Amino acid sequence: MRISEIYGGGRPVFSFEFFPPKTAEGAGKLLTTVADLKDALAPDFVSVTCGAGGSTRERTLECVTSIQGSLEITAMAHLTCADTSTDDIRENMQLLLANGVENLLALRGDPPADGRPADPVPDGFGYASELVEFLEDNYDVDIGGACYPEGHIESADPATDLRWTRHKVECGARFLITQLFFDNAHYFGFVERARAAGIDVPIVPGIMPITNRAQVERFTAMCGATVPEELAQRLEGCGDDAAKCMATGIEHAILQCRALLEGGAPGVHFYTLNKSHATRSVLAAV
Repeated sequence: MRISEIYGGGRPVFSFEFFPPKTAEGAGKLLTTVADLKDALAPDFVSVTCGAGGSTRERTLECVTSIQGSLEITAMAHLTCADTSTDDIRENMQLLLANGVENLLALRGDPPADGRPADPVPDGFGYASELVEFLEDNYDVDIGGACYPEGHIESADPATDLRWTRHKVECGARFLITQLFFDNAHYFGFVERARAAGIDVPIVPGIMPITNRAQVERFTAMCGATVPEELAQRLEGCGDDAAKCMATGIEHAILQCRALLEGGAPGVHFYTLNKSHATRSVLAAV
């Protein structure tokens, strides 16, 4: 089923994001985790990320096609264009379509793992909007894009970031999923600005339940998201107590999700970090 149609169903949509393991054994464990979540929580769809510079692209395709085929869950592949030629993208699309995968999240992607900048290769694309336009012009697929409630870390200012987001939608993105955030004011403010700018596609909040203090500090440093002072103090107060930190993170995510849905969000996209406990706990309480 096409994801943009799921969001048009008049009910909250719940989805989970996973990253592809580096080994075949890890991939098998991931399929087991996804199968368990399917039975327990019946997600509307799941997505699988692609590593920096496409470093896990083959494993991404393998996981997505397995989830779609073996587990019969609507699956969305992250497709990146950084350090990738058009021929590579065509080859990836051929494999995905042959396995029934018709939902894509089109992204520029992170810079290559060897430290080179995310410049386009010859016959490649430099921006996610260019990839969206290419997919829209050449394939009958459902395309999603990313958006940034606190602004893309490389954007000069919020207005510039919003212009690029609108351009991405004009090129063919039918829904947007936000980068992680921990203060709902960022989401609702962004949605208000986006609607005023003429962006009318579903804008889905991406939520990452905090399970590890060091991990969230690393993620926020990478992407420019911020942690509210009150939450930061509570996490600091957990010290080295991992269980208390996880409980604090789950509690915050529950409150976030409740308020988001009450405020009209079309659903929640969970960044699971390949762990099901926190996501299960949040959804059970929402």
